[in-house]
Amino acid sequence: MKINPLKGMRDILPEEQRIRDYIEGKILETYRTAGFERISTPVLEDIENLNKSDGGDNLNLIFKVLKRGDKLDKALSSGNPEELSDMGLRYDLTLPLSRYFAANRNVLSFPAKIIQIDRAFRAERPQKGRFREFVQCDIDILGDASPNAEVELIDSTTKALISIGFDDFIVHINDRRILRGMLENMGFAKDSLDSVCISFDKMDKIGVDGVVAELTEKGLPASAIASLKDFISAGAIELDDVASRCGDPSIADDLKYVIKTAGEISAGKYKIEYTPSLVRGQGYYTGMVFEITCPQFSGAVAGGGRYDNMVGKFLGQQVPAVGFSIGFERICGILMEQGYKIPDAKERLALLYDDSLSFTSVLSKADQLRKDYCVSVIKKGKKIGPQLNMLEAAGFSKFAAINEDGSLKYFGDK
Repeated sequence: MKINPLKGMRDILPEEQRIRDYIEGKILETYRTAGFERISTPVLEDIENLNKSDGGDNLNLIFKVLKRGDKLDKALSSGNPEELSDMGLRYDLTLPLSRYFAANRNVLSFPAKIIQIDRAFRAERPQKGRFREFVQCDIDILGDASPNAEVELIDSTTKALISIGFDDFIVHINDRRILRGMLENMGFAKDSLDSVCISFDKMDKIGVDGVVAELTEKGLPASAIASLKDFISAGAIELDDVASRCGDPSIADDLKYVIKTAGEISAGKYKIEYTPSLVRGQGYYTGMVFEITCPQFSGAVAGGGRYDNMVGKFLGQQVPAVGFSIGFERICGILMEQGYKIPDAKERLALLYDDSLSFTSVLSKADQLRKDYCVSVIKKGKKIGPQLNMLEAAGFSKFAAINEDGSLKYFGDK
């Protein structure tokens, strides 16, 4: 039997789990205070739902579950690998939420303001801060087509990050409709826009020349590539410049409103920036998209956007929807590297006892101490020194033993 977890999975030790529980609790408290309600959905989804979810590259990372019994035998005999699976592990929380809303819309408030803090799974190459099993912290608003939904999500998500100690971060915002309108106006065919956007999204990593090389390799029109290169090489890109290159410049009005309103709400605690190269990888986004970055760390700590067509795949009618997700594993990793300590946490006290004492009296004494400490009752070892060293390494900062008369003997600095 193997004792190590599977590749891309991990065991979490008590000290880190305490911090994770605290961070999750602060995020959940912030979201509930803002009027969002928590739900849960199964980790398994119908494979057809997953395959039709427009999840971009994530569709190649689905953990598929084989059919069982006679159904598996029949699928194997068909020789078609697509017949082998009938379900899969969810790769994010958006598709499950869309199905959930379609199934329960008659008993949900409208608009529905939903919290999901749960696990998702992707069969990708593990690396630092990226696992095959991970937790996401999502808030979504379904049933509100106005840009106020985007503003509310930005406000609540940034408050959650501030509550756990993040500051000086940047909220990047773009609108896929504006970007697509500009690219189409430059000469890119409508059916190639998704491919162009994927390359454009890499500009901060591969630069202008890298984007041009990738688009050229894809065989896209040279004149359109040249127009895009000239545009992004000109320096800072303003929203009005991009909007003026669209067939309908008014589609930028909602984005301008969100940038202005979110900027007012931020009150200087964080920055709001228009980022024309921001696309995000999921294909289901239909309008505004956003990410949060911290200058001192690489990569985003949160991201999301509007996905107005997803619920319609289940209902046959469009339901406006927008969500924002905090990358829980990423923020926990950052805070752990910084030596994060839970604010105002009770100290942990190890209460040592021996068999000469009634265990009832031991637990009674522990309950008295728990007003001031987190107390764990532990049988006293034969050698107290090594035991205290072990307990200190496990995170205990106070140590006491119960004397026969019920008084306490403290070890070290009381």
